[in-house]
Amino acid sequence: MTTPRISGRRLRRSFLAVAALGTAVALATPAGAAGTARTAPAAQDGTEPRSAVAARTAEAPAAAPAATAAWVAGTRAYLVIGAPGDTSALRTAVTANGGSVYARYDAIGVVVAHSASAGFAAAVRAVSGVQQVGATRTSDVPADAYAPTIPTAPAQTPTTLTETARWDMTRINADKAWAVNPGSASVTVGVLDTGVDDQHQDIAPNFDAANSASCAYGKADARTGAWRDIGTHGTHVAGTVAAAKNGKGVVGVAPGVKIASVRIAEPGSSLFFAENTICGFMWAGDRGFEVTNNSYYTDPWMFNCPDDPDQAAIIEGVRRAQAYAEGKGSLQVAAAGNSNYDLANKRTDSSSPNDSTPVSRTITNACIDIPTELPGVVTVAAMGNGNIKASYSNFGRDIIDVAAPGGDGASGVYSTLPGGKYGNMNGTSMASPHVAGVAALLASANPGATPAQLRTALAAQSTDIACPSDSRCTGTTAKNAFFGEGQVDALKAVDGGTTPPPGKFFENTADVTIVDNATVESSLTVSGVTGNAPAALKVGVDIKHTYRGDLVISLVAPDGSVYLLEDFPNGDSADDVVKTYTVNASSETAAGVWKLRVRDNATRDTGRIDAWNLTF
Repeated sequence: MTTPRISGRRLRRSFLAVAALGTAVALATPAGAAGTARTAPAAQDGTEPRSAVAARTAEAPAAAPAATAAWVAGTRAYLVIGAPGDTSALRTAVTANGGSVYARYDAIGVVVAHSASAGFAAAVRAVSGVQQVGATRTSDVPADAYAPTIPTAPAQTPTTLTETARWDMTRINADKAWAVNPGSASVTVGVLDTGVDDQHQDIAPNFDAANSASCAYGKADARTGAWRDIGTHGTHVAGTVAAAKNGKGVVGVAPGVKIASVRIAEPGSSLFFAENTICGFMWAGDRGFEVTNNSYYTDPWMFNCPDDPDQAAIIEGVRRAQAYAEGKGSLQVAAAGNSNYDLANKRTDSSSPNDSTPVSRTITNACIDIPTELPGVVTVAAMGNGNIKASYSNFGRDIIDVAAPGGDGASGVYSTLPGGKYGNMNGTSMASPHVAGVAALLASANPGATPAQLRTALAAQSTDIACPSDSRCTGTTAKNAFFGEGQVDALKAVDGGTTPPPGKFFENTADVTIVDNATVESSLTVSGVTGNAPAALKVGVDIKHTYRGDLVISLVAPDGSVYLLEDFPNGDSADDVVKTYTVNASSETAAGVWKLRVRDNATRDTGRIDAWNLTF
């Protein structure tokens, strides 16, 4: 049957049909919060479907997170940001200015505060030591935040469906990968989503309850069942990542790895606010998840703009949490979105804020979709059944990293749904877990690989997909606006065809702007490597520039020695520099601060250091 499209932008829109015991039926979903487009039928606005919110009961095998203050109407949530390491001054500023501390993340210098005072943000911004303050929503914090209830465990329906090699799995050679390495039980993928039905027959064998929780409202709740699905989306995503190879229903990309549920969607609205995302990333880092899947954007803004103080704080808070998780060894994989929108040429946004009344606004590329456009996050575009971009998938040159099957029209991605059921969904939400599964296979085949190594390997093992006859798809077959580095390949991830770079690997993904007639540098601290650098030190460079003939690129060793990598001919009008150089650095001490130095010798054309790395 053709699957119906269900709108609702946050869960990177899916089109859903449910099948129980092989019988497919359409799933109706009620409307979400006022002013949102979560579940209202609409197929063209590029939003993702928020699924129906499950009924909940107040079962409490453990105490709910302690409330810090009584809820009152008009309560809003804020991020208060200062220097990492100690939030005591921030907390004092919050309470002294009519607020209460709901949660704190000392390691990244972020406090989640609640206040019903209209002047709270302005007052706290004026306090010494406070770097940023921003409201995370334009609606009230729900009263449920002060006594969170636990979603009901759905009744389970045993299936008579048997496993088959579905089109999406054969497209990425997952069916062949299973015979080589189905994934290691020591690798955990965190599903940051609407929750997961841990009792589902295809998920229960791989579910990690000890490392699952709810992060709704911005504070971890590890009570049994707090992680359950308040819709259907998270369970569908989890099945694509790692449904068990047990003869029943479906098989995930990495059926041997573990799944942990971190519910970051709030009941009632199914929205993913910044404090929830921060909590989820901090939980992932502290729990040692090798990979997380993020098939959502951080509400209520489709794009967060740094010239708005509220949105600037959201960007910084979530960025710090993502960087913390990555620093703990966790790679974040995220859906690109379903608006058929060019993320490299942003112009307007008419869908935000989605928790109250959306307004039309003019935006620029400085405004970003988070977490998918944060440094270090793998951004995934969706493909239909073939070498084609899914009709709804967002795209963007130098934004999209890789692509994977997300389904389109009648060719949906078939996976698990709560209550032992199965069904089709289409969306970049469905493409992202395919990539998370491949990343988990890479982590299984290469124990100890860093997030940077996994990112590099995901790109290297992908199959190049050429642009179609579509002027919006710019770039080369090897890397373009629709498919990035190409479609991921699960077999290459496990058969030794592509592995993370050998030796110690260090990377800096922070952007550094290259301006006309100037020299800029990007630093990289090397630690844990004794002795001198190798005679074949690998220097990976990714520079975005509209005329590389302007550039001179050098490597600067910790002692200040300069190694010329390339002085491009003045007439070289090609875009970008994406290549790896080999340097004889055997006379240099390995440990210390290395720098990539870029000199722009002309006017008019500018760019940025997008990323660079060293392999020892």
